[in-house]
Amino acid sequence: MKTHAPLYDEDFYAWTQEQAALLRAKKWRELDYGNLAEELEALGKRDRRELEHRLEVLVMHLLKWRYQPERRDRSRGWRSTIREQRRRLTRLLRDSPSLRSEVPALLDDGYPHACGKALDETRLPPETFPPTCPWTAVQVLDDAFWPEA
Repeated sequence: MKTHAPLYDEDFYAWTQEQAALLRAKKWRELDYGNLAEELEALGKRDRRELEHRLEVLVMHLLKWRYQPERRDRSRGWRSTIREQRRRLTRLLRDSPSLRSEVPALLDDGYPHACGKALDETRLPPETFPPTCPWTAVQVLDDAFWPEA
């Protein structure tokens, strides 16, 4: 059995191409199972981290939209950031629909971080924002939802 560790450690791209070719050729015995399993898990974790990050950015901008309405016109970027995050979240959830079940928990977990960032950017008093996310996962992801004051 061939060892793949040197190639995996020395040239990751070449290793990925070799593994793909071995899979296509159905050369099961030559595959680097340990590293393949590790990389597959990492891909799933990457998508989950992206979902978490995009939700935090989206919620931060929804908070600014809701609690600083007087700055909406001057901060056109808020609207485009909200739309862009929703667009990318839609694409991510389309490609990995099983992540949709993670959204409510990630919203709950990420809300304090989104609040902290919104507080830093708005300089509003901390008591301005609710202690928990005021919106459901469905609302946050809905293109038609724009929280009003």
